[in-house]
Amino acid sequence: MKALVTGATGFVGQRLLAKLHQPVVLSRSAAKAVKQLEKFQVTAFDWDPSTSLPPPAAFAGVDTIFHLAGDPVAEGRWNEKKKARIRDSRVIGTRNLVAALRDLPAKPKTLISASAVGYYGSRGDEELDERSPPGHNFLAEVCIGWEKEAVAARDLGIRVVPIRVGIVLGENGGAMAKMLTPFYLGLGSPLGTGNQYMPWVHIDDLVEEMLFAARELTINAPLNGVAPHPVTNREFTKTLARVLNRPSFMPPVPPLALKVLIGDFGEVLLDSQRALPRAPLAAGFAFRFPELEGALRDVLHR
Repeated sequence: MKALVTGATGFVGQRLLAKLHQPVVLSRSAAKAVKQLEKFQVTAFDWDPSTSLPPPAAFAGVDTIFHLAGDPVAEGRWNEKKKARIRDSRVIGTRNLVAALRDLPAKPKTLISASAVGYYGSRGDEELDERSPPGHNFLAEVCIGWEKEAVAARDLGIRVVPIRVGIVLGENGGAMAKMLTPFYLGLGSPLGTGNQYMPWVHIDDLVEEMLFAARELTINAPLNGVAPHPVTNREFTKTLARVLNRPSFMPPVPPLALKVLIGDFGEVLLDSQRALPRAPLAAGFAFRFPELEGALRDVLHR
């Protein structure tokens, strides 16, 4: 597999690079990417997703694209400018990526494009699989536009698989890095009612699912990048506290406090998506970490 990766310097991107042989990388600063990703032996090209098309030379010999680029959702306080960056980096960025493919004499065969379980909106206890309709809030609208731009590549004869990613659990980054401090201090607590479902996935399973989607040529539709057993926020809190051997008796954080502390992103933390990976399981994908406690013990070396 000759692969090109966008978003390669990110948490998931770097774990994916470790599984690829001399990948090509698109980055806002190719020079910085080459230095940061030196151990992966990447070839890098400059690309600003929101303002330009990537250079045609980047796609020479490439048969698979892993498109992970997007402004971090959980970093920085949400305001209108932040939300515009979240949307444009994904929707316009994907549009520009596909536009660059249109005139290539030899096109890649496969586009694996990140999306998110935010596609489904907030749906309470409803079980959600890849056939479920989208939601109607901000992140749902972003994901709808994001996937629409990606699947436009099918008109070019390219197989497209959007991966609707949940909360990614891994060492030294991602969601875990933000969660651990209050638990170590004995201050871990549910958010809101704690009844909202948190679709999670171990980073190794997510990367393997992306590679699986790249290899399995019959897959040409969205996959949920989540573990088979989603849990509520309250269950997640109790399990993490147990794995860390820390208390979890603090009262729930009220929604208003979340809004004051982190702005509109607080609403996202209260959204409920009981998302299930029925499509990858039906295609034969096997999760190494289907249960939350096993995943947390692996990530935290407990």
